[in-house]
Amino acid sequence: MPDMCPRCGLPKEICVCSVLDKEVEGKIKVYTKKAKFDKIVTVVDGINPDELESATKNLKRALACGGTSKDSMIELQGRHVNEVKRALVSMGYKESNIDTT
Repeated sequence: MPDMCPRCGLPKEICVCSVLDKEVEGKIKVYTKKAKFDKIVTVVDGINPDELESATKNLKRALACGGTSKDSMIELQGRHVNEVKRALVSMGYKESNIDTT
């Protein structure tokens, strides 16, 4: 008997919980701010805490930049607002839920 997902009751091989979470999720805000020494960082706020580490890793790889996740936010080195939006859409997040300012 295959392992069953506790949330949806389907076998884990065909579980759709992560896809549904991305569609139902609230707004994701992407903006820039100045950090130490007048450096620009791109901040991504609103990612589900369960997916924060994997989203950080995927964004850093896609944008070829450094960054970190802290305080339920992702901080990426440099100005990457439009690129982050495209990367998030390719990761499965809905474009209408991503707010770039």
